[in-house]
Amino acid sequence: MRCPYCGGDDTQVKDSRPTEDGGAIRRRRVCSTCGGRFTTFERVQLRELTVLKRSGRRVPFDRDKLMRSVSVALRKRPVEPEKIERMVSGIVRQLESNGESDVSAEQIGQLVMDGLKGLDDVAYVRFASVYRNFREAKDFETLIGELTSDSPGE
Repeated sequence: MRCPYCGGDDTQVKDSRPTEDGGAIRRRRVCSTCGGRFTTFERVQLRELTVLKRSGRRVPFDRDKLMRSVSVALRKRPVEPEKIERMVSGIVRQLESNGESDVSAEQIGQLVMDGLKGLDDVAYVRFASVYRNFREAKDFETLIGELTSDSPGE
């Protein structure tokens, strides 16, 4: 594993343990060259996924990009990082286990919206506004109307 600080390729694993959901191994590493410490994650990958974009382009699936998108929607929201990691891991597992190596951007977006809806309403609205390309205030009103009508007890 190459050091992210100095680029050296002589790093040692100092500690390994499973993540909370058991879906990955967390490894603490130390660079022998510069002494820098960093963390890596090892995950099972069932298949190589390709994302079919709306434009028709095909790009390799990037778990980190998915995590960044979800993190942006959840920025400054009171959601524990473990819950975010669990949600993203669940989405990736669903995509990998559906039997297809090609997945549409719409399918990924819908899974993210479903996950955020159960995690945080504000993040759900934030993500939906970008995913559904909202152009005016009534788009938000419609979505919030859907959100409140889905709430239990109403």
